[in-house]
Amino acid sequence: MALSVGYVTRETAINLRRNLLMTVAAIMTAAVSLTLVGGALLLKQGVTKATLQWRGGVELNIFMQPNVEPSQSEAVERELADMDDFVKSFHYVNQQEAKAEFDKMFANSPDMVDSVKAEDLPPSYRVVPQKAELVNTIGEKFEAQAGVKDVVYAKETIDRFLRVARRAQNVVLGIAIVVLLAATVLIFVTIQMAIFARRREVAVMKLVGATNWFIRIPFMLEGLVQGLVGAGMAFAIVYLARNAVLGLVDTLFVGIGESLFATSQEAIGTGIFLLIVGALVGSVGAAVAVRRFLDV
Repeated sequence: MALSVGYVTRETAINLRRNLLMTVAAIMTAAVSLTLVGGALLLKQGVTKATLQWRGGVELNIFMQPNVEPSQSEAVERELADMDDFVKSFHYVNQQEAKAEFDKMFANSPDMVDSVKAEDLPPSYRVVPQKAELVNTIGEKFEAQAGVKDVVYAKETIDRFLRVARRAQNVVLGIAIVVLLAATVLIFVTIQMAIFARRREVAVMKLVGATNWFIRIPFMLEGLVQGLVGAGMAFAIVYLARNAVLGLVDTLFVGIGESLFATSQEAIGTGIFLLIVGALVGSVGAAVAVRRFLDV
């Protein structure tokens, strides 16, 4: 017998409606697990962007006012140069360099890149102390100085930030894997029930010469649909709630003064990955069920 799109669609829809409660449970479980996976991936990307400016051993940033007077900036630089016993090295990041760094951080969000000009960003001094414990001493010296907007410390804060973020990511991924396995099992059980409910129809189709794939494909497509619908829901949740959730994680658990965020392009890329994973989960659950319980 030749397969037709109409037949496959009709039979798949019948299977989905017949086991509606199990179908909804499988879809919701897949959605929850894939949302957690997507959240963990976006958290990792947010951490990467948030720590970009701290690479290279920098222990603190002395941010100047965007409109700082040259004399004020020169005074800070002179004092840093005179602090040989405290400062190992430092370098100045002007507004053009800050803009280049900003563009790199937001490379996937061209609208944001275009909306911020170099003169909007504060220049800064990136300082590496002779010893980590000297960070506070250096920072306190410049916090109230003319032309200084803010002093942001790095070492302990960034170490804590990375540690907490990594732990949060691992916990979320661990939960996601467990729930993803549960989704696969639910899809497996749903397909099993669909096969059992239609066992007589399957027997009749075999008697009239239906091929194995003619019988199997609607059941396998049922699992694929469940996985894809769950992934689609996860995609929507991840896209719409990405920055609110990452901001909450930063506020409650991390907090380095740099907002965790994910661009729309990153969310879309993560969503496409979730769709692929959802399709695989649904296909695997259905394929195992068909292989084990459909005697064709």
